[in-house]
Amino acid sequence: MSMISARIERLPFARFHGHLLLMGGLGYMFDAMDAAVLAFILPVLRTTWNLSSVQIGVLGSSTYIGFLFGALLAGTLGDLIGRRAVMMSALALYCVASIVSAAVNDWSSFFAARVVAGMGTGAESAIIAPYLAEFVARRYRGSFTGALAGFFSFGFVAAALLGYFIVPASENGWRIVLVITAVPVVMLLWWRRALPESPRWLESRGREKEAAAVLDRIEAFASQGHVLPQPVVEITAPAVTGGTLLANFAALLAGRQARITIMTWIMWLTITFSYYSFFVWIPGLLVQNGMSITKSFAYSIAIYCAQIPGYFSAAYFNERIGRQATIASYMVLGGASALGLAFAQSDQHIMVAGILLSFFMNGTYAGVYAYTAEVFPTAVRTTGAGLASAIGRIGAIVSPILVGYLYPNFGFAGVFGLTTSVLLLGALTVVLMGVPTRGRSLEEIAAGEVA
Repeated sequence: MSMISARIERLPFARFHGHLLLMGGLGYMFDAMDAAVLAFILPVLRTTWNLSSVQIGVLGSSTYIGFLFGALLAGTLGDLIGRRAVMMSALALYCVASIVSAAVNDWSSFFAARVVAGMGTGAESAIIAPYLAEFVARRYRGSFTGALAGFFSFGFVAAALLGYFIVPASENGWRIVLVITAVPVVMLLWWRRALPESPRWLESRGREKEAAAVLDRIEAFASQGHVLPQPVVEITAPAVTGGTLLANFAALLAGRQARITIMTWIMWLTITFSYYSFFVWIPGLLVQNGMSITKSFAYSIAIYCAQIPGYFSAAYFNERIGRQATIASYMVLGGASALGLAFAQSDQHIMVAGILLSFFMNGTYAGVYAYTAEVFPTAVRTTGAGLASAIGRIGAIVSPILVGYLYPNFGFAGVFGLTTSVLLLGALTVVLMGVPTRGRSLEEIAAGEVA
């Protein structure tokens, strides 16, 4: 029986939760800015440092390499030492590494700094959603976590504007942009210093008094002078055997939890593989077919801006139809949009199909982040989320290479046939192997997994 969970579940959505959403969301925004702005910087570095195509390719993969290791490290440490410490350390690591990358003068140093910065952003991305979801009641948790992921879209739009207007403005424009993406993080770190540790994690580690003290402060802030309803204590899952690195990994693959863990791996791998297949290769492939609009500022901004309603519409549907239905629907519609883009015959058709593709593919992530933060027991929640995110990054690394092989041999049909098939596999996996989470507390979900 968990009094901590019962006290969290009775909380109304208050200013405290709004602050959580903004503090976590701004972190995601800077993560996205950091990853997206590299595409605008690399052409400048290629000329400035006289880099080969291989060197540019290595630099292009630097962030994703860091993402993989950062997500894995953050997930494992989040369950062992606490969510808050990992979150603060990840943000500080990104900030320092990004500033260093703005100051270096050779490609190897830049690569090393970008890998470290990617570790920071990967760790931040993996830890924030499961950390903040533990503060939120079931009745708005899906919308909250989906909206949290929606801040990625603001980062991509900001990166596009910086890339188009600041990078080419001066010889050191690329350095200025990297500093712009890093310096505000110092203020965000200062603001986040007041964030408490997750009371659910404290309880899972046997630190009930600390968890209760955290909730005392939250309730005083969230009640706003009103009397809160009495907490309704519910039956929860038996304690998950964990507490060490090996025990936590073993718990993810023990009993019925193994099915859920494997489901999240496939979900992350399929969406990330398809996402990067589409957005890394589609513009170039269309240009080869004479569709130059994909190189235009208007097309790029439209694609980036379409992310915003994509994310936030999915956040809305997380609560209306559930996470599984949202993820599966957006995956299928994203695949349909990609096929529309593949067979587009005019610039207008490309613009419409590209906007729809961006809308649905990015919207899928609002469901994915919300769902991943819910389907693991508290004791191994960040380990599970971090591992799933890390496996997803493998898709980001592999997909551009595989598409580069498929297109010369099989053309558009081969590229889009594979990627849409992968999306359908992901949608079916979520529907058939997943579990419903809408309207259920995190403890109820975990109890259902081990029952």
